[in-house]
Amino acid sequence: MRTASNAYFPQVVSALSIPEKGQELAEAVRGAWDVLKSATHETLPAFRTIDKVKVNLEDYTDEQVLKAIEAIKRDFPVERMPIRTAEFLQLIDQKPEAPGDLPNAEDLFYARSFVPKEEGLPAKVSQLVLARKLREVRVQVGFTRIEPVTPDLQGEFDLEVKSQQLGLTTDWLPASEILGEGVFIRLDEEAVQEWEERPTVKSRGRELLAGYDAWSQAFSDPPDFPGIRFYLLHSMAHLLVSAISLECGYAASALRERVYCAPASADIPMAAILLSTGSAGTDGTLGGLVEQGRKIRSHLRRAFELASLCSNDPVCASHTPEKDPSERYLEGAACHGCLFIAECSCERFNRYLDRSLVAATIGHPDELAFFRERP
Repeated sequence: MRTASNAYFPQVVSALSIPEKGQELAEAVRGAWDVLKSATHETLPAFRTIDKVKVNLEDYTDEQVLKAIEAIKRDFPVERMPIRTAEFLQLIDQKPEAPGDLPNAEDLFYARSFVPKEEGLPAKVSQLVLARKLREVRVQVGFTRIEPVTPDLQGEFDLEVKSQQLGLTTDWLPASEILGEGVFIRLDEEAVQEWEERPTVKSRGRELLAGYDAWSQAFSDPPDFPGIRFYLLHSMAHLLVSAISLECGYAASALRERVYCAPASADIPMAAILLSTGSAGTDGTLGGLVEQGRKIRSHLRRAFELASLCSNDPVCASHTPEKDPSERYLEGAACHGCLFIAECSCERFNRYLDRSLVAATIGHPDELAFFRERP
């Protein structure tokens, strides 16, 4: 049918515009570009005898240099990390806020670490970063039919998935930029790992996995199960969006989540969320979200209360995705009364949610909650 809802699923990739660090190899190659632009496997050893090239490239192998040359010729990044990992490393590397420290008018990104002087950071929160200026770029790279393609935890799509091009003769992609501000909250990695090892958490993880398995049977190529750590971070992001939107001056639909999640076994474990403005133009530059980030403890307490009791309890709290007759296979204790937010604010269409992982809820042991006590 021409008007069928499964006829068009856009694939949108989003990235924050943050100045890159660690580009020493690219700078070294560009410093001798007049010589290296014609280098090959055969000629590079000879080029290394030139003083300028020898000094710039003494710490790099021929293979690294040749890859960098090819990337520069194609106008690609020389060293590209996964999107979310690269953003995470940049955000946690911000220097502390100092009095009178303000962004320049031409800055597209400006962020500082912040620690409340009186109370300090809440328990199990290891870092808070306030981004006064934030630029997000969203690009539609293609679309699919019949089945949507879900991005992975890095926000990227599997390149092996067949997607339809947006145009047969175009060499560009439609994009939009979102200018605004944001609050980055990083959980303590040791606390997250200790929580993941609890028997009650592992048992709940098996229930959520069973629901995912029942849901994934309908798809020929389902996405990977994100893990219980993602359920925790995603649920916490939704609760904070609801709590902060009451005071920050923006509508709840103008706030957008960004989840940074990687398991403890990964090279760079991640457990953090970024709440940012999700509106184009000047609506995202009013300063209200950053100022509310300074009161993160009170907002965490409000989120804790929202997670503890839902207007649909005990029905909501007792929901389990395993063998669910309503076929809500991707949600635990979650519904429109507690966790669901505007679709434009959520990365996962209000799926992979369970508030019992954040705070103690009716019918679940306290050990299941990451925050056993009010922050």
